[in-house]
Amino acid sequence: MGHEQESRPPRTVLEHLIRERHETYEEFSTFATNFGKDCGEPGTLSARHVKRLASGRGDGGKPLGRPQPATARLLERIFGVGIDELLAPPRESRKTTDDGEFRALLRASARVDDTLLGFLRDQLNVTRRLDRQLGAILAHDEVVAKIDQVGKLTGHSVMPTTREKLAALLSELRTLAGWQALDLGNVSQAWQHYERGTAAAKEPADPAFEAHTRAGQAFVLLDIGDSAAAVDLMETVRRDADRSTNRLLRSWLAAAHGEVLAADGQRSASLRAFDHAASLLVGDDQQDTGPYLALDAVHLGRWRGHALARIGEPEAVDVLTDALNRLDPTFVRAETALRVDLATAFVAMREHEQARAHIRRAQTLAADIGSARQHRRLERLKARIESR
Repeated sequence: MGHEQESRPPRTVLEHLIRERHETYEEFSTFATNFGKDCGEPGTLSARHVKRLASGRGDGGKPLGRPQPATARLLERIFGVGIDELLAPPRESRKTTDDGEFRALLRASARVDDTLLGFLRDQLNVTRRLDRQLGAILAHDEVVAKIDQVGKLTGHSVMPTTREKLAALLSELRTLAGWQALDLGNVSQAWQHYERGTAAAKEPADPAFEAHTRAGQAFVLLDIGDSAAAVDLMETVRRDADRSTNRLLRSWLAAAHGEVLAADGQRSASLRAFDHAASLLVGDDQQDTGPYLALDAVHLGRWRGHALARIGEPEAVDVLTDALNRLDPTFVRAETALRVDLATAFVAMREHEQARAHIRRAQTLAADIGSARQHRRLERLKARIESR
């Protein structure tokens, strides 16, 4: 966008959000087209169409008609915002000078004690259970609402210890929301959650929260195809966390690093990272402090199996089958990904009947939990089978 456009107030929420991405209409058009292809969305957006939608007016200043349903759905998935709100004028920010509300929030934040913090964390754990078993399609709105609540308490808390604990909780909520947005196919929204989660994680004295949140951004980079940047990011995160975090988190980071290395085609380095993750996990799979981590021998096995499937190792089938047999059945999203990985491994071995069986089950699960991420992987797998 030119300087004149940047200096003028945005006319729609859509125009405001595109500016936040620091993209021209042409750049956003290219991104939206590629995003639609990756997500199986038929909607398209030319630069000219983006400009009209962002301005809120049609040709010659005429009122803008409602976009085609496919176009509306594409924009909604990119931004995680309804089409009516996207095309509406930006609402003026609520004035922070409302003394009554400001004082009420200060008083509310001052009443936060360890009992209430424990209650908020229990709520987060319940939401995690809903998320892993029913999917982000049902749990995401609840997480976003909790982010707003905890964010207000954090922003108005003046007691350093309480504020640190609230900020740690906020970073975990943002990290969960980022993963949910990624699974729903909203990569831009996922990045923003992780970015804001990283900012919140700088307040707690425990650097584990920041390391955990920053690592989440590596998976956003993988989803947009930038595996080299994901590898660089994970190397930095692991180096920064190496001497300041517990063994469980370092194991989780090593496994995450192994996954992005596999995506980048670095077989030997990936397997070394997983070996290191396993050595750190031995005898230390309990968690007392730091961010929540769903990591034990079973989950580490499925992560390693995912990497083996990515690099075409036949061993992937045995590793993934063992993980599937031992997986807690409440981890429905994990089972979905596991079955996609098994199908991937079988396709590489040209065992298409076994692959199709896992694809069918994974399709049902992905539909149940609303996983656009796994749906994209399944569509690519089916295309590979049909091309052979």
